[in-house]
Amino acid sequence: MMNPLTVIYFVALVLGGQAASAPTRLEQAAFVLAAFAASASWQLLLAGGGALLGRALTGARGQLVTALASSLLTTVLAFRLLASST
Repeated sequence: MMNPLTVIYFVALVLGGQAASAPTRLEQAAFVLAAFAASASWQLLLAGGGALLGRALTGARGQLVTALASSLLTTVLAFRLLASST
């Protein structure tokens, strides 16, 4: 999955680089470090969130909630399909 903040950083760098003077080595190193930190934090957020969600949904209560939510969604979609066909 692509980190949206990293994409924004690179777009800002490209657009900003066209209007300003060339960045110094220190500025380049700071940008690379910031892009790495943004990508690492995004990956940690995805992995941690997935682990927490997986742990919550594999218990008895999580399975019940998932089953009820999917049944409700299926019923709502069926009724909308019936309503739109008449």
